[in-house]
Amino acid sequence: MVLCIWYVQPTLMFFNQLQQDLEHKNSQGLQRSRRSLSTPQGVRIAVDGVPYLSFCSNDYLGLANHPQINTALLLGVKQFGAGAGASHLVSGHFDSHQQFEHAFAEFVNKPAALSFSSGYMANLGVVQALAGRGDTIFADKLNHASLNDAMLLSRAQVKRYRHNDMAQLAQQLAATKRGRKLVITDAVFSMDGDIARLPAMLELCEQFDACVLVDDAHGFGVLGTQGQGVMSHFKLASPRIIYMATLGKAAGVAGACVAGEQIVIDTLLQSARSYIYTTASPPALSVALLASLALIRSAGNRREHVQQLIVQLRDGLAGLPWTLMASDTAIQPLVVGSNQAAVSLSNALRERGIWVPAIRPPTVPQGTARLRISLSAAHESADISALTEVLHGLA
Repeated sequence: MVLCIWYVQPTLMFFNQLQQDLEHKNSQGLQRSRRSLSTPQGVRIAVDGVPYLSFCSNDYLGLANHPQINTALLLGVKQFGAGAGASHLVSGHFDSHQQFEHAFAEFVNKPAALSFSSGYMANLGVVQALAGRGDTIFADKLNHASLNDAMLLSRAQVKRYRHNDMAQLAQQLAATKRGRKLVITDAVFSMDGDIARLPAMLELCEQFDACVLVDDAHGFGVLGTQGQGVMSHFKLASPRIIYMATLGKAAGVAGACVAGEQIVIDTLLQSARSYIYTTASPPALSVALLASLALIRSAGNRREHVQQLIVQLRDGLAGLPWTLMASDTAIQPLVVGSNQAAVSLSNALRERGIWVPAIRPPTVPQGTARLRISLSAAHESADISALTEVLHGLA
């Protein structure tokens, strides 16, 4: 009996502390919840059985339910089955994986590429493989959580610079005399919608002998002449750039791919733990991604349409009491302020059939809770008008 009490009591205390933490989050307006879609991803969806006009997803080109990608996925399943069955380095690497990696590298103008099961896994693997004890990582303070986690796991020294502050980055690079230097940055910052100052960053990397890992999760497919992303957007080509793109946003499928010099990809193949020690993505996804690449390349009209929607939205939101952040991308953040106010505004929109998520700390800084309006090529001008009219009515 004594042993039983000794065992149960700490467990109950453990759960009680978890409950207290959850209640504290709720009191701060930080409680999160999931809602289930019963339709394909798109701008018109059903959530928990209720229809909505959605400004929530990262499906920037409207490809997540494209018939050509769907057909390719089905063909991939027929040819390769549903799962890979092993890690890439055991027996889970298929012809379709190889073909997609070659196609992706060529598309973004890099010598070689390596596919990962997600952007989070890619960032964890790349940073840990390329920097360690004795090296230094330089990180923008607004980087995505996956880059933040990756730099901590790498055990390298970390220096964070103010958002897009190239002067501070230059000082940090100049003061670092030993080891490898790796700058890590989002290309398009996911909660602000602005773009990293990559040309200036690359100049600093050349001056101080550093490389830069660019997480182009929200730029790939949307930026650049044919959707090749931020490097094409700025007309940059450099062996110092290590390029990562996620494939579940504008590409409409799933996974991620890292492209760079052959020596970089060889190093990742040997040392990236999140690549080596996980089952490969289903090979059918790579078949679908090959179809997606072809669509992205020819999606100039879709990209142009998104730009037109951005102009319309920004014009339509003028005069509101909330702050529309400076952004030329499909991510348009409307800063509301307090957590409760942002949640209330999001709920009010949802009651009127429009779904826009409220983003709160720790995803964004305290006091800057916001509506994150995400635009898609699948949106129509009338959709933008509907959103702006409702927001003005609520204001």
